Amino acid sequence: QVQLVESGGGLVQPGGSLRLSCAASGLRFSRYEMSWYRQAPGKERELVAGISSDGGRTNYADSVKGRFTISRDNLKNTMYLQMNSLKPEDTAVFYCKAATIWQTYWGQGTQVTVSS
Repeated sequence: QVQLVESGGGLVQPGGSLRLSCAASGLRFSRYEMSWYRQAPGKERELVAGISSDGGRTNYADSVKGRFTISRDNLKNTMYLQMNSLKPEDTAVFYCKAATIWQTYWGQGTQVTVSS
């Protein structure tokens, strides 16, 4: 049974920071490309950041470059998203995704609210 469980969301003021975690189980974590998506009310789900299976390559949405950092610890089967300089427009449900060429898994999401 594959499970992806996000944690670390919450309420933060503009300019603040949060660190999200995605704990994976039931899969060979080190074989999966991992990524974070977010979906704001009334908006489509969008890719925030991605990381290769070994952590050597990362990519970011233009809107978060320089503010967010994606990382992973394959020994802990966990992916992270460090979010700094948060803006109200970052408010969304953040989702963890694990993917290979033939299979995709999603977490249930964690709410991030940046208030002003």
